[in-house]
Amino acid sequence: MKRLIHIWLTIFLFISIVGNAQEKKEKLVYKLNIKEEITKATWRQTQQAFDAADSLGADVFLIHMNTYGGLVLDADSIRTKILQSPIPVYVFVDNNAASAGALISIACDSIYMRPGGSIGAATVVNQTGAAMPDKYQSYMRSTMRATAEAHGKDTIITGNDTIYKWRRDPRIAEAMVDPRVFIEGVIDTGKVLTFTPTEAIENGYCEGLADNVPEVLKKVGIENYKIVEYEPTWIERIIGFLVHPMISGLLIMAIIGGIYFEMQSPGIGFPLGVAILAAIVYFARFILKDLPPIGRSLFLLSG
Repeated sequence: MKRLIHIWLTIFLFISIVGNAQEKKEKLVYKLNIKEEITKATWRQTQQAFDAADSLGADVFLIHMNTYGGLVLDADSIRTKILQSPIPVYVFVDNNAASAGALISIACDSIYMRPGGSIGAATVVNQTGAAMPDKYQSYMRSTMRATAEAHGKDTIITGNDTIYKWRRDPRIAEAMVDPRVFIEGVIDTGKVLTFTPTEAIENGYCEGLADNVPEVLKKVGIENYKIVEYEPTWIERIIGFLVHPMISGLLIMAIIGGIYFEMQSPGIGFPLGVAILAAIVYFARFILKDLPPIGRSLFLLSG
């Protein structure tokens, strides 16, 4: 009998030791910065970051965001990647998550915001800031609603009644795009919705306030961790520069302008040289984009 008790005590002690070791195991947090306009380069770097996080066996994927928005198509690709990620994805809104940034944030499992920040204002606009036709707004409304719906519903039991409540209300996501949406106590018609951190928390679009990344990790229950941050290489920075819409537009203008002025003068001159150089730079981005991902990761911080 004593031998049996000894065996059970040994097993119990072993399980306790293993359990404590698992609790103290260092978590790997993979961090991606989105702190500029969202472009094709941002989407490419996001793909690389998720691939790296997967290969390293990261426990958490953290986006450190401060952006006024960018290209809708690239933001949509990023939000799809987030929704399909098997790794929990958190976002720390460090001041701004506007427009395309709001779409990406809503796709994340949890949103944390710095006091004084904002999230919303996702109306689709052109380069001059004017709202695009309803065809484009309709697509964005649907995408925002679907992203909010992807987080499912919470079950609330009150007495004999069971209530299912959206974790993130799709109407609120739609109101960030469409000024015609009215939600009592949240937004009147004629206004595009943008939340402060307090308002976002009250309406289920923010899990809490934080001043920095370590505070975010503490709030999600991670105290022993190592952060690996995605750092683009110089070639990735060149690609990002070349695929920027403004740079692409200037290169096209240089190509057309060079050819036009060359045709106005006899012989081969400077304008043709400008056009050829601009064409080489413009088409080089397509070759560079097809190169295998070469972003690198950098160990930054342990906590």
